[in-house]
Amino acid sequence: MYGLLAWTWVRAAARYPVSMLLLSLATAAVGALDLAAIVLMFSRTPTIAGFSAVEVIFLYGTSALAFALGDVLLGTTDRLGRHIRTGSLDPMLVRPVSPLIQIATEDFSPRRLGKLIPAVAVLALVLPRLEAPWDAGRIAMVPVMVLAGAAIFGGLWVLTASVQFVMIDGHAATKSITNGGSFLTQYPMSVFARDLVRGLTFVVPLAFVNWQPALYVLDRPDPAGLPGWLRFASPAVAVAVCAAAALAWRAGLRRYRSTGS
Repeated sequence: MYGLLAWTWVRAAARYPVSMLLLSLATAAVGALDLAAIVLMFSRTPTIAGFSAVEVIFLYGTSALAFALGDVLLGTTDRLGRHIRTGSLDPMLVRPVSPLIQIATEDFSPRRLGKLIPAVAVLALVLPRLEAPWDAGRIAMVPVMVLAGAAIFGGLWVLTASVQFVMIDGHAATKSITNGGSFLTQYPMSVFARDLVRGLTFVVPLAFVNWQPALYVLDRPDPAGLPGWLRFASPAVAVAVCAAAALAWRAGLRRYRSTGS
């Protein structure tokens, strides 16, 4: 059903192919600005928190790709508060399709896929240049960390959107976790205070998007001294975050009361 609704929106956008192409390119260009900032920093310093330019760009690429996948699939769920305010959530509840799928596919357009272009291009360029002790486990870890990171971001989108059942005007606050989390995971977490890193590991588990598995890929010790088994916990954390998001979404729907609009 998700694919059917998304394809319906894509067909509508394809009625204006030039506009669709330009918007996709513009989205890709905006997504590459964070990479430009990283490159600019390395023009002034050889390392950041002991990590080389290639290693930091590897962190950027895995974070950006995971975030883009989560955003493409579930990013529009943060519009829930607007639907509650305007009463447009009510008709969604009587349709034979999950309201989560309806909101997630709303205005689905190929321009969303433009966010994937810089991330995929960066990883294609940086992986051959990454000086890591490659073996079967580390090679497999790269796609696993991207998929688990996408699931974590997607779960966080739904989880924070569910807060808007209670805090209707919480759109900006929820963005600070999803978009802000994307920014944090683009850099070595050793640049942040230790207490913040622990919070990003055990409270809002953004460290499992790419930081912990990247330490395994790069064969680096954990600067915070956390246990080594955490480097392999990303899939389990992704399942836990998605389960929490599903419970929060269903709890929000149960307590929802129509605005009467």
